[in-house]
Amino acid sequence: MLEVNNLTKEFFMGFKLDNISFKLEPGYIMGFVGPNGAGKSTTIKIIMNLLKKDSGEIRIFGKDHVESEIEIKDKIGFIYDESYFFENLSIENMKEIIAPFYSQWDEEVFQEYLKKFELKPRYKIKNLSKGMKVKFALAIALSHHAQLIIMDEPTSGLDPIFRREVLNLLYEIVHEENISIFFSTHITSDLERIADYITYINNGKLIFSKSKDEIMDNYGIVKGGPEQLSNSLREELIGLRETSVSFEGFTDKASEIRQAYPDLLIERASLDDIMFNTRGQFND
Repeated sequence: MLEVNNLTKEFFMGFKLDNISFKLEPGYIMGFVGPNGAGKSTTIKIIMNLLKKDSGEIRIFGKDHVESEIEIKDKIGFIYDESYFFENLSIENMKEIIAPFYSQWDEEVFQEYLKKFELKPRYKIKNLSKGMKVKFALAIALSHHAQLIIMDEPTSGLDPIFRREVLNLLYEIVHEENISIFFSTHITSDLERIADYITYINNGKLIFSKSKDEIMDNYGIVKGGPEQLSNSLREELIGLRETSVSFEGFTDKASEIRQAYPDLLIERASLDDIMFNTRGQFND
């Protein structure tokens, strides 16, 4: 569905996307994470050809994202972090502007989503809450039989109940219709719930792009007593904290440590844990 190879983009103020590569297969959800300023939105803008890359290759549905831009965007549903609709128009008027751009616009599906999301066609965009605007953006994105959904921080600022409703909907869509979702967010718990793959960038560099299961197997929080903290184990731990009765440290070799030290407690690391403990390793 989406393939990014050696993507590079350098800005005059010194920031650089440095040889970013990852691949999203059909029927999967990929989470795209990194701290603020890591280059997530820049990468998405380049994928959508809103910014020009310096070098590298981006292919969507197997085609060059620039040469086949119109054909590709006809099959993409895109949801920004902020509303991009005309505020003074109604939902119905806004839809009438957007729908003709898509060759496979399905009015019946759109109306079904309006009912599902409890959105009235007469509602003015300016009177919608942020959650309602996200619902409208979802309805638009899902009503032209898109094969790839690209989402840039869509759940930021939403209440937990609605966020879970959105996540459940995305999960159902992927598994029922075999589409793919590329989901950028700083709410990593959302990705832990639904993502199949995680791509992590920091300071413009790719840290990893792996399956969520592989990530959770390899990263962990190691805990034990001081008598268990050998010199060899100490070398494998990041952010080691010690007291007179215990120690705790982060590792990216959890599976190896489990085999070598079966008596240690190794807890699953969250994506937040991973990002926090690796934040200083990639700033050179």
